[in-house]
Amino acid sequence: MNSNVKTDKRTVLGYASTMWLACVLVAFNAHANDERSETVKFSDLNLSSPAGVEALYGRIHAAARRVCDQPAGEQAAVKGCMTKAENGAIGKVNLPLLTTFYQQKTGRQPQAITASR
Repeated sequence: MNSNVKTDKRTVLGYASTMWLACVLVAFNAHANDERSETVKFSDLNLSSPAGVEALYGRIHAAARRVCDQPAGEQAAVKGCMTKAENGAIGKVNLPLLTTFYQQKTGRQPQAITASR
C-alpha cells in the first residue's frame, strides 16, 4: 500500500514538473528567416482530461495562426508554417493525450524531440 502512494506522488510530481517546464517556455519557430514565436501557457488546464487537452490544442493552433499570419494570397505558406509550428510545439510538450488528439484531428505525427551530445 505504501508503494502505491509513492507511485502516485511521483506521477503527480512528474506531470506537475512537465507542465511547469512546458508552461515556462513552449515557443514556436515559425519562419526560418523570421524568428517569430509565442509562448503558450497552460498551467490552468487539466491535461488528464479530454477537455483540457482539446483546450491546449486550441491555444497552440491559435498561437500558430497568429505567428504564421501572412499577407493575403500566401495561404500555402501559412498552412505549411502552421503545420511546422504545431508539430514542433506538440513534440516539445510531449504529452501522450495531446499527441493522440493531434493525430486524430490532423492525421499527422508531431515531430519527435531527440537529444544529442
